[in-house]
Amino acid sequence: MTTTPAITVEGLTKDFRVGLRGLKLRAVDNLTLSIPRGQVYGLLGPNGCGKSTTLKIVLGLVAPTAGSFSLLGDAAASAAARARVGFLPEAPYFHRFLSGRELVRYCAQLSGVPAPAMDGAVERALALADMAEAGARPVGTYSKGMLQRIGLAQAVVHDPELVILDEPTAGVDPVGSGAIGRMIRRMRDEGRTVVLCSHLLGQVEEVCDRVAIMDRGRLVLEGRLDEVLARRDRHQITVENLSPAAREAAEAALAAAGARVVGVDHPRQSLEDLFRRMVSGSRD
Repeated sequence: MTTTPAITVEGLTKDFRVGLRGLKLRAVDNLTLSIPRGQVYGLLGPNGCGKSTTLKIVLGLVAPTAGSFSLLGDAAASAAARARVGFLPEAPYFHRFLSGRELVRYCAQLSGVPAPAMDGAVERALALADMAEAGARPVGTYSKGMLQRIGLAQAVVHDPELVILDEPTAGVDPVGSGAIGRMIRRMRDEGRTVVLCSHLLGQVEEVCDRVAIMDRGRLVLEGRLDEVLARRDRHQITVENLSPAAREAAEAALAAAGARVVGVDHPRQSLEDLFRRMVSGSRD
Protein backbone atom coordinates (compact mmCIF):
# COMPACT_ATOMS: atom_id res chain seq x y z
CA MET A 1 0.00 0.00 0.00
CA THR A 2 1.26 3.45 -0.90
CA THR A 3 2.31 5.72 1.94
CA THR A 4 1.31 8.88 0.08
CA PRO A 5 -1.39 10.69 2.10
CA ALA A 6 -4.93 10.55 0.78
CA ILE A 7 -5.25 14.34 1.08
CA THR A 8 -2.73 17.06 1.81
CA VAL A 9 -3.32 20.80 2.01
CA GLU A 10 -0.61 23.39 2.59
CA GLY A 11 -1.27 27.02 3.43
CA LEU A 12 -4.79 26.71 2.06
CA THR A 13 -6.81 29.92 2.15
CA LYS A 14 -10.24 30.71 0.72
CA ASP A 15 -11.89 34.13 0.71
CA PHE A 16 -15.45 34.82 -0.40
CA ARG A 17 -16.93 38.19 -1.35
CA VAL A 18 -20.28 38.76 0.35
CA GLY A 19 -22.92 41.46 0.25
CA LEU A 20 -23.34 44.41 -2.08
CA ARG A 21 -20.10 45.97 -0.88
CA GLY A 22 -18.13 42.81 -1.62
CA LEU A 23 -16.75 42.44 1.88
CA LYS A 24 -14.19 39.68 2.25
CA LEU A 25 -15.14 36.62 4.29
CA ARG A 26 -12.26 34.25 5.05
CA ALA A 27 -13.68 30.72 5.19
CA VAL A 28 -10.34 28.86 5.33
CA ASP A 29 -7.29 30.52 6.85
CA ASN A 30 -3.80 29.20 6.05
CA LEU A 31 -4.74 25.56 6.66
CA THR A 32 -2.08 22.84 6.54
CA LEU A 33 -3.27 19.27 6.98
CA SER A 34 -2.35 15.73 5.97
CA ILE A 35 -4.86 12.85 5.97
CA PRO A 36 -3.27 9.37 5.95
CA ARG A 37 -4.65 6.44 4.01
CA GLY A 38 -6.51 3.46 5.40
CA GLN A 39 -8.08 5.30 8.34
CA VAL A 40 -11.33 6.96 9.32
CA TYR A 41 -10.47 10.64 9.69
CA GLY A 42 -12.81 13.01 11.47
CA LEU A 43 -12.83 16.63 10.28
CA LEU A 44 -14.70 18.53 12.96
CA GLY A 45 -15.75 22.04 13.79
CA PRO A 46 -18.78 24.29 14.30
CA ASN A 47 -20.97 25.42 11.43
CA GLY A 48 -19.11 27.86 9.22
CA CYS A 49 -15.64 26.81 10.39
CA GLY A 50 -14.50 25.99 6.84
CA LYS A 51 -14.45 22.19 6.82
CA SER A 52 -16.95 21.76 3.97
CA THR A 53 -15.21 24.48 1.97
CA THR A 54 -11.90 22.68 2.46
CA LEU A 55 -13.34 19.44 1.11
CA LYS A 56 -14.92 21.21 -1.88
CA ILE A 57 -11.56 22.77 -2.72
CA VAL A 58 -9.84 19.38 -2.56
CA LEU A 59 -12.54 17.90 -4.82
CA GLY A 60 -12.09 20.68 -7.36
CA LEU A 61 -15.55 22.15 -6.77
CA VAL A 62 -14.25 25.45 -5.38
CA ALA A 63 -11.06 27.29 -6.34
CA PRO A 64 -8.71 28.27 -3.50
CA THR A 65 -7.54 31.82 -2.98
CA ALA A 66 -4.06 30.68 -1.96
CA GLY A 67 -2.17 27.53 -1.03
CA SER A 68 -1.80 24.10 -2.57
CA PHE A 69 -3.33 20.67 -2.14
CA SER A 70 -3.09 17.11 -3.42
CA LEU A 71 -5.67 14.37 -3.81
CA LEU A 72 -4.52 10.74 -3.78
CA GLY A 73 -1.04 11.82 -4.82
CA ASP A 74 -2.14 14.13 -7.64
CA ALA A 75 -1.03 17.74 -7.28
CA ALA A 76 -4.56 18.95 -8.09
CA ALA A 77 -8.07 17.57 -8.31
CA SER A 78 -7.55 15.93 -11.71
CA ALA A 79 -10.27 13.88 -13.34
CA ALA A 80 -8.21 10.74 -12.76
CA ALA A 81 -7.96 11.47 -9.03
CA ARG A 82 -11.64 12.36 -8.65
CA ALA A 83 -12.60 9.09 -10.32
CA ARG A 84 -11.05 7.31 -7.29
CA VAL A 85 -13.12 9.30 -4.80
CA GLY A 86 -16.66 8.78 -3.52
CA PHE A 87 -18.53 11.78 -2.14
CA LEU A 88 -21.72 12.19 -0.14
CA PRO A 89 -22.49 15.92 0.27
CA GLU A 90 -24.20 17.34 3.31
CA ALA A 91 -27.56 17.90 1.58
CA PRO A 92 -27.72 15.54 -1.43
CA TYR A 93 -30.58 15.68 -3.90
CA PHE A 94 -31.69 12.47 -5.56
CA HIS A 95 -34.34 12.04 -8.25
CA ARG A 96 -37.42 10.91 -6.36
CA PHE A 97 -38.90 8.96 -9.28
CA LEU A 98 -35.95 6.59 -9.53
CA SER A 99 -35.76 3.45 -7.46
CA GLY A 100 -32.77 3.12 -5.16
CA ARG A 101 -31.24 0.51 -7.45
CA GLU A 102 -31.78 2.70 -10.52
CA LEU A 103 -30.17 5.64 -8.74
CA VAL A 104 -27.08 3.65 -7.79
CA ARG A 105 -26.83 2.24 -11.33
CA TYR A 106 -27.09 5.75 -12.78
CA CYS A 107 -24.28 6.95 -10.50
CA ALA A 108 -22.21 3.91 -11.44
CA GLN A 109 -22.58 4.82 -15.11
CA LEU A 110 -21.53 8.42 -14.39
CA SER A 111 -18.52 7.10 -12.50
CA GLY A 112 -17.36 4.96 -15.41
CA VAL A 113 -18.11 1.48 -14.06
CA PRO A 114 -17.77 -0.90 -17.05
CA ALA A 115 -20.99 -2.50 -18.31
CA PRO A 116 -19.87 -6.11 -17.60
CA ALA A 117 -19.16 -5.18 -13.96
CA MET A 118 -22.25 -2.98 -13.50
CA ASP A 119 -24.68 -5.44 -11.90
CA GLY A 120 -22.14 -6.73 -9.40
CA ALA A 121 -20.99 -3.25 -8.45
CA VAL A 122 -24.55 -2.04 -7.86
CA GLU A 123 -25.50 -5.02 -5.73
CA ARG A 124 -22.32 -4.83 -3.64
CA ALA A 125 -22.93 -1.14 -2.96
CA LEU A 126 -26.56 -1.77 -1.98
CA ALA A 127 -25.48 -4.62 0.30
CA LEU A 128 -22.84 -2.46 1.99
CA ALA A 129 -25.51 0.16 2.72
CA ASP A 130 -28.08 -2.46 3.82
CA MET A 131 -30.38 -1.24 1.04
CA ALA A 132 -30.68 -4.37 -1.11
CA GLU A 133 -34.25 -5.10 0.00
CA ALA A 134 -35.37 -1.48 -0.37
CA GLY A 135 -33.58 -1.04 -3.69
CA ALA A 136 -36.76 -1.56 -5.71
CA ARG A 137 -38.66 1.22 -3.92
CA PRO A 138 -38.82 4.78 -5.29
CA VAL A 139 -36.38 7.15 -3.63
CA GLY A 140 -39.30 9.45 -2.90
CA THR A 141 -40.64 6.92 -0.38
CA TYR A 142 -37.40 6.70 1.62
CA SER A 143 -36.97 7.93 5.18
CA LYS A 144 -34.13 10.29 6.03
CA GLY A 145 -31.97 7.41 7.20
CA MET A 146 -32.63 5.44 4.02
CA LEU A 147 -31.76 8.47 1.90
CA GLN A 148 -28.41 8.76 3.65
CA ARG A 149 -27.74 5.05 3.20
CA ILE A 150 -28.59 5.12 -0.51
CA GLY A 151 -26.29 8.13 -0.67
CA LEU A 152 -23.54 5.99 0.80
CA ALA A 153 -24.26 3.31 -1.80
CA GLN A 154 -23.86 5.75 -4.69
CA ALA A 155 -20.64 7.06 -3.14
CA VAL A 156 -18.96 3.62 -3.13
CA VAL A 157 -20.47 1.94 -6.20
CA HIS A 158 -17.32 2.59 -8.29
CA ASP A 159 -15.05 1.09 -5.59
CA PRO A 160 -13.25 4.32 -4.63
CA GLU A 161 -10.05 4.47 -2.61
CA LEU A 162 -11.24 7.54 -0.71
CA VAL A 163 -14.78 8.20 0.56
CA ILE A 164 -15.72 11.69 1.79
CA LEU A 165 -18.87 11.90 3.90
CA ASP A 166 -20.17 15.35 4.83
CA GLU A 167 -22.67 15.02 7.71
CA PRO A 168 -23.88 11.52 6.71
CA THR A 169 -26.03 11.19 9.85
CA ALA A 170 -27.69 14.64 9.76
CA GLY A 171 -31.34 14.20 10.75
CA VAL A 172 -30.98 10.43 11.15
CA ASP A 173 -32.37 8.67 14.24
CA PRO A 174 -30.02 6.76 16.59
CA VAL A 175 -30.76 3.40 14.96
CA GLY A 176 -29.96 4.74 11.50
CA SER A 177 -26.91 6.56 12.82
CA GLY A 178 -25.61 3.33 14.32
CA ALA A 179 -26.09 1.53 11.01
CA ILE A 180 -24.14 4.22 9.17
CA GLY A 181 -21.37 3.94 11.75
CA ARG A 182 -21.11 0.20 11.08
CA MET A 183 -20.88 0.90 7.33
CA ILE A 184 -18.05 3.36 7.91
CA ARG A 185 -16.09 0.79 9.92
CA ARG A 186 -16.73 -1.80 7.21
CA MET A 187 -15.31 0.54 4.57
CA ARG A 188 -12.18 1.01 6.66
CA ASP A 189 -11.86 -2.76 7.09
CA GLU A 190 -11.98 -3.03 3.28
CA GLY A 191 -8.95 -0.75 3.07
CA ARG A 192 -10.66 2.49 2.11
CA THR A 193 -9.85 5.89 3.55
CA VAL A 194 -12.92 7.63 4.97
CA VAL A 195 -13.08 11.35 5.73
CA LEU A 196 -16.01 12.08 8.01
CA CYS A 197 -17.50 15.48 8.82
CA SER A 198 -20.05 15.17 11.60
CA HIS A 199 -21.52 17.01 14.57
CA LEU A 200 -22.34 13.70 16.27
CA LEU A 201 -19.21 13.59 18.38
CA GLY A 202 -20.18 10.35 20.09
CA GLN A 203 -20.22 8.59 16.72
CA VAL A 204 -16.95 10.23 15.69
CA GLU A 205 -15.39 8.96 18.91
CA GLU A 206 -16.57 5.43 18.08
CA VAL A 207 -15.43 5.20 14.44
CA CYS A 208 -12.52 7.60 13.88
CA ASP A 209 -8.83 6.77 14.14
CA ARG A 210 -7.67 10.36 13.85
CA VAL A 211 -9.38 13.76 14.13
CA ALA A 212 -8.79 17.40 13.28
CA ILE A 213 -10.73 20.28 14.79
CA MET A 214 -11.18 23.52 12.85
CA ASP A 215 -12.40 26.83 14.22
CA ARG A 216 -12.89 30.05 12.24
CA GLY A 217 -11.09 28.59 9.26
CA ARG A 218 -8.02 27.50 11.20
CA LEU A 219 -6.74 24.17 12.47
CA VAL A 220 -6.76 24.19 16.27
CA LEU A 221 -6.03 20.52 17.02
CA GLU A 222 -5.01 17.39 15.10
CA GLY A 223 -3.89 13.91 16.10
CA ARG A 224 -4.77 10.31 16.85
CA LEU A 225 -8.04 10.09 18.73
CA ASP A 226 -6.59 8.29 21.74
CA GLU A 227 -3.79 10.85 22.00
CA VAL A 228 -5.91 14.00 21.75
CA LEU A 229 -8.43 12.69 24.27
CA ALA A 230 -5.79 11.80 26.84
CA ARG A 231 -5.59 14.31 29.70
CA ARG A 232 -1.85 14.95 29.85
CA ASP A 233 -2.29 17.24 32.82
CA ARG A 234 -3.61 14.36 34.94
CA HIS A 235 -2.51 10.83 35.79
CA GLN A 236 -4.26 7.81 37.16
CA ILE A 237 -2.52 4.92 38.90
CA THR A 238 -3.86 1.38 38.83
CA VAL A 239 -2.78 -0.80 41.76
CA GLU A 240 -3.52 -4.25 43.04
CA ASN A 241 -3.56 -5.53 46.63
CA LEU A 242 -4.44 -2.03 47.78
CA SER A 243 -4.88 -2.12 51.54
CA PRO A 244 -6.62 0.57 53.63
CA ALA A 245 -3.17 1.61 54.91
CA ALA A 246 -1.89 2.10 51.37
CA ARG A 247 -4.96 4.17 50.43
CA GLU A 248 -4.36 6.47 53.41
CA ALA A 249 -0.62 6.73 52.73
CA ALA A 250 -1.23 7.70 49.08
CA GLU A 251 1.36 7.67 46.33
CA ALA A 252 4.48 8.35 48.34
CA ALA A 253 3.93 5.38 50.65
CA LEU A 254 2.37 2.87 48.24
CA ALA A 255 5.45 0.63 48.04
CA ALA A 256 5.99 0.71 51.80
CA ALA A 257 2.35 -0.18 52.41
CA GLY A 258 2.58 -3.27 50.16
CA ALA A 259 0.66 -2.04 47.12
CA ARG A 260 2.18 -2.65 43.67
CA VAL A 261 1.67 -0.09 40.90
CA VAL A 262 0.42 -1.96 37.84
CA GLY A 263 0.25 0.95 35.42
CA VAL A 264 0.15 4.70 35.08
CA ASP A 265 -1.74 6.31 32.21
CA HIS A 266 -3.79 9.35 31.35
CA PRO A 267 -7.53 9.53 32.00
CA ARG A 268 -9.61 9.91 28.86
CA GLN A 269 -11.93 12.83 28.32
CA SER A 270 -14.87 12.75 25.95
CA LEU A 271 -14.54 14.17 22.45
CA GLU A 272 -17.44 16.51 23.23
CA ASP A 273 -15.58 17.97 26.22
CA LEU A 274 -12.44 18.45 24.12
CA PHE A 275 -14.46 20.05 21.32
CA ARG A 276 -16.06 22.54 23.69
CA ARG A 277 -12.66 23.55 25.03
CA MET A 278 -11.07 24.00 21.60
CA VAL A 279 -13.85 25.78 19.71
CA SER A 280 -14.34 29.47 20.44
CA GLY A 281 -18.13 29.50 20.14
CA SER A 282 -18.43 26.79 22.78
CA ARG A 283 -16.34 28.43 25.46
CA ASP A 284 -18.00 29.91 28.54
